Amino acid sequence: MENLVYAIILLPLAGFLINGLFGKNLPKAVVGGLATLAVFGSFLIAVSIFMGMSKDSAPVIVKAFEWFKVNGMQVNFGFQIDQLSIMMVMIITGIGSLIHLYSIGYMSHDKGFYKFFTYLNLFIFSMLLLVLGSNYLILFIGWEGVGLCSYLLIGFWYDNVEYGKAARKAFIMNRIGDLGLLLGIFALAHHLNAIDFLSVAENSTKFELDGNAIIFITMCLFVGAVGKSAQLPLFTWLPDAMAGPTPVSALIHAATMVTAGIYLVVRSNFLFSLAPTTLNVILLIGLATSLVAAFIGLRQNDIKKVLAYSTVSQLGFMFIALGAGAYTTGMFHVMTHAFFKALLFLGAGSVIHAMSGEQDMRFMGGLRKKIPLTYWTFLIGTLAICGVPPLSGMISKDEILVTIYEKSPILWALTLFSAAMTAIYMFRLLFLTFFGDFRGTEEQKKHIHESPASMTIPLVVLAILSVVGGFINLPHFIGHGEYQNLAHWLKPIYVYEQAEAQIPFATEMILLAVTIIMVVVIFFVVKNIYVDKKKVAHPEDEYTGWERLSAKKLFIDEIYQACIVKPVEGLGKAASMFDRSVLDPIVTFIGLGAADSGRAAKRLQNGKVENYVLIMSLAIGIILIINFILK
Repeated sequence: MENLVYAIILLPLAGFLINGLFGKNLPKAVVGGLATLAVFGSFLIAVSIFMGMSKDSAPVIVKAFEWFKVNGMQVNFGFQIDQLSIMMVMIITGIGSLIHLYSIGYMSHDKGFYKFFTYLNLFIFSMLLLVLGSNYLILFIGWEGVGLCSYLLIGFWYDNVEYGKAARKAFIMNRIGDLGLLLGIFALAHHLNAIDFLSVAENSTKFELDGNAIIFITMCLFVGAVGKSAQLPLFTWLPDAMAGPTPVSALIHAATMVTAGIYLVVRSNFLFSLAPTTLNVILLIGLATSLVAAFIGLRQNDIKKVLAYSTVSQLGFMFIALGAGAYTTGMFHVMTHAFFKALLFLGAGSVIHAMSGEQDMRFMGGLRKKIPLTYWTFLIGTLAICGVPPLSGMISKDEILVTIYEKSPILWALTLFSAAMTAIYMFRLLFLTFFGDFRGTEEQKKHIHESPASMTIPLVVLAILSVVGGFINLPHFIGHGEYQNLAHWLKPIYVYEQAEAQIPFATEMILLAVTIIMVVVIFFVVKNIYVDKKKVAHPEDEYTGWERLSAKKLFIDEIYQACIVKPVEGLGKAASMFDRSVLDPIVTFIGLGAADSGRAAKRLQNGKVENYVLIMSLAIGIILIINFILK
């Protein structure tokens, strides 16, 4: 297994190095094919390891080398293969390879083709390092790697100044979260003298239940998760990440970067289970994020922005599950979300490709007859995220709703309201884009065409996964939990018993019925507004009331700009002025003083030996006189 684990990591790294060094001189087919095969090769290896594992398999540590030793703590550079890591690897490389294949067609006319695939391979390598690392320090290296790659890919079209700003925004906001994660790792090393997962899990009982130390550590780790998984208040970078090419959006939102925060919490379940206070904070932050992002998504007109706020909202759902202590439920939604969100983003990319780069839904309409394959696959993704049975999104989201209902019916109602808003903005997107009359230009209408096979094949595969993906973890009332395969698979990674919904069957059926009826009603109401009555979306400046708040994103960016960015800029300008007005003159004065003293001393160094002898004699005489007086 050791060589196979190295191969999983090294294949994308090899793709990065080859394309980075030689890609400029290679044909695009070779560059794209090599990058795609590197990731797909890692996927096949991961599947082979998965097939050789069972739900009872013990963790396997593959030690590459002894890294360093400090204060008696040995830190090795190694990888951990267990049920959680292999699940994440298959999601990353499986979805990642489809996105690579899609990118061959989508980026075919881009002059930076080889650089794009170079960055994609590096992104996959960094994410694999994050989920396979056997300790928090290797996780942190991968964590920083995906942060760097997100900066490179979001700002890929750096000629556009706004895209460059979006890349910097993502980079800086993630640094805030990264500081929290780093502090958490240092605190762990201080308290347990260990940072590898197995040792920390074994010694976690040393912490007092809900004590100050464990609350501090888990809060720090959660701050890292908040930054990487775009939760309040560090979520505004993710919608702006739409500046990058659409395949980047799919990779960040579905399979890699934003899932890192969820992974961190689940991997550290042995810590978070000892901190109920932190779990409550996670639940409330997730719920607030889900509601805020869903509300903003209601009146966005950019097709990618709608999906971006959808991702933020769905991540909130995952954190709601984690906050309730239902780690498997959260991971289940990570998996199903990877399927339908990658499908939706790649479908949006196919629409943009057909529309010659247009992303504003106000100028679309009637596309279902022009690009039927894109439409049908996008429809499946929409129904999945809205929670239509028996699609994957419905099964995983219903599990979250049932879990939270047991904790609090009020929290359940708020979570259901967020799910309702999800259905509203997604059906609005569907009807504005694919139904009604075409609202673009005649030039755009002439060029509308279905995407090439390299783009549509991933759509079909993801559509199938969005349909059947939920069957991997069917509700417990079907077969008395026998078909909860994911729950059984992940059980060995939990040190403490995780939360499981224990509500009457009749109550669960009522909750399920309420959810389904809600989605059906929303479908027909939104269809009536945008298809039957042919209502058209307005520019954001024409909205009033709550619609204006939604279109303007609750003015959160403006608030951050006024309360944080401007004061920091002012502080920087004040520091610059202090530097020029105070420090510079002082430094200049010291420098001039040194120069003047040097010029004065220079007169003594005239090269005449008799002068040197005279000075030396005077000095000796003075010393002798002083010595005589002191005696």
